[in-house]
Amino acid sequence: MSGRKPRSVANPLESAITTPGERILRESHKLYVDSDHGLVSIASSVGVRLLPPRKKIFVMIMGNHSAGKSSFINWYIEEHIQKTGVAIETQGFTFITSGRKRESLTGNATLHLYPHFRALLEFKGVTDYLSAEISTSKQKKFSLLTFVDTPGLVDGDMVYPFNVNSAITWLGEQADLVFVFFDPMGQALCKRTLNIVEQLSDKCGDKLNFYLSKADEAGNETDRQRVMMQIVQELCRRPGLNKCGFEMSTIYIPNPQKPSRCVNQIEGMCQTIEKTINQAVQRTLDQLEKDCDLISSTINNRLAQDRADVSHNRSVRVHSFLCGMLAVLLPMLFILSFIVNTFSKEELDGLVGEGGAIVLSISTGFVVYLWDWIPEDGQVVVVIMFGAFCYVLMFLSKYFARQGSKTLTKKEKRNLADYNNYIQDVVRLKKVKLYESYLQQCAAECDF
Repeated sequence: MSGRKPRSVANPLESAITTPGERILRESHKLYVDSDHGLVSIASSVGVRLLPPRKKIFVMIMGNHSAGKSSFINWYIEEHIQKTGVAIETQGFTFITSGRKRESLTGNATLHLYPHFRALLEFKGVTDYLSAEISTSKQKKFSLLTFVDTPGLVDGDMVYPFNVNSAITWLGEQADLVFVFFDPMGQALCKRTLNIVEQLSDKCGDKLNFYLSKADEAGNETDRQRVMMQIVQELCRRPGLNKCGFEMSTIYIPNPQKPSRCVNQIEGMCQTIEKTINQAVQRTLDQLEKDCDLISSTINNRLAQDRADVSHNRSVRVHSFLCGMLAVLLPMLFILSFIVNTFSKEELDGLVGEGGAIVLSISTGFVVYLWDWIPEDGQVVVVIMFGAFCYVLMFLSKYFARQGSKTLTKKEKRNLADYNNYIQDVVRLKKVKLYESYLQQCAAECDF
């Protein structure tokens, strides 16, 4: 394994048109999920669970119906991919992402494309309202992100086919960015929107970004300021949203045929997206380093523990052997003492030789002496105690035999060493090159 390297991009043209950030996220993801030697499978083999990083960031857009969510997505990717209008066009969740071919997916196909969002199935009925739009657009930073267009939110008697509040809140927690659109011409103070925003603020307030959409249609500057004040005041009344420094930008879709003097901060949204992408790249590279450290330390700890287990097993085997030998030899010595005592010295010399006779006489003589020293009425008790002692020795022998720990086989140790070498020689080297590539795109001139 240590000699293998991740497969490179097969298509040179594709490599040429891929942005550095996209390449870094994609190749980092591949290091985790590679079928032959991905970090996820390596970590799993040593009892560590890793989640592969995403290849793209997720930007969830929420707000009341007709707030301009779909219009913003169409403007960003410069393709009319989402329906727009006054009616509640978006009744479910739509994932808009870039790909090689224009496709539209629904239901389970969408979940297959985004398996880490399968928890959405917990919200009964949501599957029928999931869809994905794959576009070939390469505009702005679209190749590095996926938009999540959420259902238009309204108050009153509107009934959703699933728990829309919980579903949007869950998706917002998974997203990297959450854009909240307030429509000055519609239900800008929709209570359902405010409730979801409050829930998200408690769990992931740093992801939230608020925008007054369609600002060019909100009248003059005084009217816009009045609407924004009303929205901000309503938000600040919420216990979870009464924060200082509350910011709301004014945005609208630029239209050369319809110029407006209203300040348009829509480019600031693009900068926010780009900043989040850069943070995601850095976070991915940092996490790659941490995961390599985690796997390496786990492998080293396991090998060290195996060495300790081998030493421990050696010790318990010695104890088990000694107890077992004593449990067998002591009764044999006891019986042999009485057998030897029935022979005369001349008979013993003839059977085992003079030297053997001396050894037998010395080794058995002590046992016979002790036996003669014991009163006759206590000899039965001594025999019983001696038998119990031998039984305890046999029990201890089996007990020590069971105390051994399972150790790694030679193949397992070789595999762990290969994993460690692969991480040190391939993954870490790849990480260094990816990080240099990232720094090169951040600085025009720098010595590496």
